[in-house]
Amino acid sequence: MSSLSLLRAALVIFVVLWIFGPYAIRSAVPAWVVFLIALGLELNFFLGALRSTPQPVPDRGPQPVDRERYGFDLWDDDEDEDELEDEPEEEPEEEPAERRLPVRQLLVGLGVLASLALVIWVVESRTGWDALGADTQAKAETRFSDEASRIAGKPVTIRCDDSGSYVGAVQHSDGVALVGGDLAYLAPERCLDLYRLAFKDEVRSSQTGRGLAVLAHETWHLRGVSDEGATECYALQSGVELGRRLGLSEGTARQLMRQQLAENALRTRGNVEYLVPPECRNGGSLDLDADSGRFP
Repeated sequence: MSSLSLLRAALVIFVVLWIFGPYAIRSAVPAWVVFLIALGLELNFFLGALRSTPQPVPDRGPQPVDRERYGFDLWDDDEDEDELEDEPEEEPEEEPAERRLPVRQLLVGLGVLASLALVIWVVESRTGWDALGADTQAKAETRFSDEASRIAGKPVTIRCDDSGSYVGAVQHSDGVALVGGDLAYLAPERCLDLYRLAFKDEVRSSQTGRGLAVLAHETWHLRGVSDEGATECYALQSGVELGRRLGLSEGTARQLMRQQLAENALRTRGNVEYLVPPECRNGGSLDLDADSGRFP
């Protein structure tokens, strides 16, 4: 199998994983980045093939080594030479296959890219946050804002960043908020997780837990906490009650938040400021309810 075929196969596998795989793939690698790289490789293969020097047609006549060894008596007589001279000139050959093949490969590659891009667009438009109607999105944002206002202790607004201007895969962030402010933005994927829980009673394990943790995290920033580690610690504790109000049982909500706490060290390897401090434990100084004996 050629390298170009392997590239196309890898692209198909990526699209399948991007659609059906974990959110971490969509968050870490935006689809347009992979398609841009694939397009560049297709063009590189195409231009490289055009620039390649065609293989010379071998000379089937006597070679210099033959002439040196046998002299010029290989020809029977002058008549043979005249016959060669009288042979009609060959018609110019058509464009060699070596030139036509790269064009066909480029067209096939562009067709594959266009097809996969269409699949991703259709899936996203029918299953993602953008697939929800404007009224449904507005109701969801209102619900998120109401729940966030309880945690912040003041009226705040939660917006889902459809445009990707503030959060998302490019910014490598699930949410953003101004410390002490009254407005926070969440990534559409996180809003979709919260919508599924609050309006559809759908629980998707770590995805649901992450949505709760992100909403609570940004709300604690709105409340005035700036330290990222402490904010995450408070968020995981508030996420229990938040999850319960959105439809989870208390046991399930605690389980999801404990899972988020256990995954904190893995998630923050490249961003240590989000690592919860040692006091984020049962009875620690960051325990919001030390008397309960449960954490979070």
